[in-house]
Amino acid sequence: MTRCIALLGGSFDPVHNGHMALGAAFVQLLGASELRVIPTLPWQKSALVATPDQRADMAALAFAGLPCPVVVDRLEIERGKPTYTVETLRVLRANLGSDVPLAFLMGADQLQRLDTWHEWRELFALAHLCVAARPGFALDGPQLPAAVAAEFGARLAPAAQLCQQPAGLTCVANDLAVDISSSAIRAALADGNDAGSLIPQPVLDYVERHNLYKK
Repeated sequence: MTRCIALLGGSFDPVHNGHMALGAAFVQLLGASELRVIPTLPWQKSALVATPDQRADMAALAFAGLPCPVVVDRLEIERGKPTYTVETLRVLRANLGSDVPLAFLMGADQLQRLDTWHEWRELFALAHLCVAARPGFALDGPQLPAAVAAEFGARLAPAAQLCQQPAGLTCVANDLAVDISSSAIRAALADGNDAGSLIPQPVLDYVERHNLYKK
């Protein structure tokens, strides 16, 4: 079997069921042999609450039940400073080799801002881009910048094709969007409200054990 790695980056502050659904669905769609989960130090988000090690721990707990190998990759948090996605993909490509198919997973909201990412066009040379979107999402819709729509649309391919080459293709899954916000979860936990339907039980246990997100 050809090695094919799905990449899921995120702040995971905390990791929630939306992250899990995204990772699990694309592993199945792509026929990926591994999911690599990358806790980030993002440029475009406000200050995080949990420590880098806590966020990595929560990611490991959340994705432990997937029916494929899961690696929690600490390369960004070990660097210790915000890292552009293109830089992370360059490191992964150097470490994993030029022939391994890499599929970077994102939500439609991230695709809508893709033209603000550092060297965003270079991403396609390093990995495939896979987008989870709501039903009815359209690449030619007004919510997507024209340059992003053109670049993404020209590379569109069936999900099964992505593991046949290292990089350069795109795919959209129109039934994977989950409206869960880490900030909303943090607010619910701070107010003492039940968030058990939004985050995996092992993560909720970890949050309570470490007294995270309390006022």
